[in-house]
Parts: sequence; C-alpha cells; structure tokens
Amino acid sequence: MLNDVAETRFDAWIAERYETLWPELFEPSLLDATVSFLADRAGAGPALELGIGTGRVALPLSRRGVTVHGIELSPDMVAVLRAQPGASGVGVTIGDFASATVDGPFTLAYLLRNTITNLTTQDEQVATFRNVAAHLEPGGCFVVENYIPELRRLPPGETRYVFAATPAHVAFEEYDCATQIAYSHHYWVIDGELATFSSPHRYVWPSELDLMAQLAGLTLRERWDDWTCAPFTAESRNHISVWEKVSG
Repeated sequence: MLNDVAETRFDAWIAERYETLWPELFEPSLLDATVSFLADRAGAGPALELGIGTGRVALPLSRRGVTVHGIELSPDMVAVLRAQPGASGVGVTIGDFASATVDGPFTLAYLLRNTITNLTTQDEQVATFRNVAAHLEPGGCFVVENYIPELRRLPPGETRYVFAATPAHVAFEEYDCATQIAYSHHYWVIDGELATFSSPHRYVWPSELDLMAQLAGLTLRERWDDWTCAPFTAESRNHISVWEKVSG
C-alpha cells in the first residue's frame, strides 16, 4: 500500500512519525553536541528557534536552563511538542518565521536541519535574516545549520543525488539549476507499507547566506563543519554558521 504524503508537507502524518522517519536526528551524541553548542552561544539570555517543530532541540535546550521560544508554521508539529514532558516551559508562536514576530530581544536565534531551504524564494530567505536581526539584541547571534549543495559531485548531465539509502529509507534530491530549487524525494517502508514524501527547497550556498546576513546587519563570526566545531573545509558537506548582530 502506498501512503503518499507529497502534498501535505509537515502535517499530522509527518509530525506523529518524525522520529521514526529521521531517527538519525535523535542520536544522543548529535543532540548533546547541538544543545551544548547552542547553550554556549545563548549564554544567560533567551533563545528563539525558527521552525521549532516537535521540540527535538528546544526541549533539551530548555532543560539546560535556556529560555526558549519557537516559531512554527505547522500546528500538527506543535501538537506533538506540547504532548511531551517539559513542553510547558517552551513558548510557541504559530506563523511563518520569515515574518512572524514575538516579544524579545533574544541573545540567540537558530534555524536547524536545512530549514532555511523550506523557503523557496530568495526574498523569503532574505526576509528571515532581517526578521531575526530585528529580534536579536546587539551582540546576539544567529545560528544556521545547512547542507552544501551536492552539484559538483553529480556526473555530467545528471540532476539527481542520492543522500540516504537504507533498507527502510531511500531519498534523493533532484536539482533544477534554472530555478535554484532542489526537489527532495523520500521513500520509506513503515510497518510493511511504502510511504513517500516530496518537497521543494531553495538550495543556497554559504556565500549567499553571508550576503543575506550582511543585508540584515549581521556579520559572520564562526563557521564549522559540524556541531563539534570540526573545521569547515572545501570538502565539507554541511556547515554550522554563526552571524552576530553588530549594531542596535
């Protein structure tokens, strides 16, 4: 039986199975490194998570003593968050993180797991940086976790790149260079049934994100390969970038 969720994005079907679909995101070592990195940069101040989802990072970060508020477009994802222990200590605003506003200011804002690419226009991505800058106090930081587009690793004439291949999950991106959109396609076997999920993403290079940050009054402070602060190099497949608000 085929359960096709291609048009539903992050609805109840995804929200209720989020950890089952992407178990690698819940590895304790990854979560511990992520939360430690963010807690160090939040300091004593509050943090704003854009795309808070089911609270994968917000809840353990809150348990570290950081006050966390999130913005999330999907009420279904928030419903899963709210059902978990400790959720009462995490505030959530339902809305588009490119434009939604909450009471601040914050010492830290963060956007994880390639979620900046969920915004499929450059204008929306630029608006996100400006919205974040408006929520940060001077000296506050914006952290983005994003992948490096795999275009240079594609054979000549090929547009598809397989980024996951396990007995339970196969996934690939299909690049459209004319529009700067990558279509992600996922195929899972869950309880003996095939489920699919597809979504468009505007892929973006670190240099373009740096320009977006500059337009918003932010300057690059750090860039790493991963949450353990491994050096970012020409061979890196992902990056953790930290921009700082340089003025009021």
